[in-house]
Amino acid sequence: MSPSPLTASAVLTPRGTERLRLGHPWIYRSDIARAKAEPGDLVLVKSERGRPLGWALWSSESQIALRFVSTDGNVNDETLWRDRLVTAIAYRDSLAFDGTARRLVHGEADRLPALIVDQYDDVLVMQTLCQGMDRRRDQIAQFLVDMLMPRGILARNDPKVRRLEGLEERVDVLYGEVPETVQVREGKIQYDVNVRTGQKTGLFLDQRENHEAAARYATGRGLDAFTYHGGFALQMAPKCTEVVALDGSEAAIAAVKTNCTNNGVTNVDARVANVFDELREFEVSGDKFDTIVLDPPAFAKSKSSIPGAVAGYKEINLRAFKLLKPGGHLITCSCSYNVDDDLFFDIISAAASDARATIALVERRLQSRDHPVLVGVPETSYLKCLVLRKIA
Repeated sequence: MSPSPLTASAVLTPRGTERLRLGHPWIYRSDIARAKAEPGDLVLVKSERGRPLGWALWSSESQIALRFVSTDGNVNDETLWRDRLVTAIAYRDSLAFDGTARRLVHGEADRLPALIVDQYDDVLVMQTLCQGMDRRRDQIAQFLVDMLMPRGILARNDPKVRRLEGLEERVDVLYGEVPETVQVREGKIQYDVNVRTGQKTGLFLDQRENHEAAARYATGRGLDAFTYHGGFALQMAPKCTEVVALDGSEAAIAAVKTNCTNNGVTNVDARVANVFDELREFEVSGDKFDTIVLDPPAFAKSKSSIPGAVAGYKEINLRAFKLLKPGGHLITCSCSYNVDDDLFFDIISAAASDARATIALVERRLQSRDHPVLVGVPETSYLKCLVLRKIA
């Protein structure tokens, strides 16, 4: 379906108008006074007094009814998206990453709401996570073909969040050829990536700069807990005598072993294990480590799950502090948006206190620079990464 003419409209309540004034691009359904629009329309938004406020994508299903794209007087539904893509890609080019995998478009932070585009060498993976972007999927794919001439484009539209928009979960090849496995490079490390079934769009690209940071601190015996495909372990391996890599997924550990073989890495001991249980076993057996990485999946996917997440984060960090040698470093992460920076730091502080460990904060880090944070929109800041040194 092609975009409709710019005739659709929506009127905000005073509360919705104030939310927009404060800089947040999302307007919830409860803040819509009235609307005349079809699913995915680009609508003209006005205040109750009739003052034009800008343009937004309309959703007929989600509680996020409007996602603003512009507060200008007028927009062109054809050139707007192309121009935004040009800007987003130019920014990634300016970062000059040493590698062949990167995020090209990061949704609202690139003023392309609910659109994700990741590049794995010459293959692009797209996610269109709201009605408006899904309706323009083929148009955006054609722009990307014209700009980047990829071998193939995959629409990886299987995240459950699409259900909130009334959209089905599916995976489609939009252009060219998309192989089962794409080989990419992150620094000196090569990875085989399954873009069809791998986590997120294939790799955790948001951790790439934290992988590099961990390598700078790595020494002695290392531990990479929740390793997935070995992103931290492989970067740390040249600096460590040994790295133990743990994950509960047999497929993930098989991928780590393949990546180690392909990179000639022989000092990574990849094991299928329940990380919580294994950390307790290490403590009982008296194992110690010089460098520890904790990069668990999101423990708090909703506000109701925050208490359980707090307990989980405290448990693994408490164990890590007990396993860490004095002078060693812990790189600990959380990708739970619902556990904010202050809460995460409080959890770490409590874990250190219970472990009777004296800890220094060395660095506060976040997601990689190709996943920018939009100031005033806390939802775009989700990844926390603390580098800590155990003094005693």
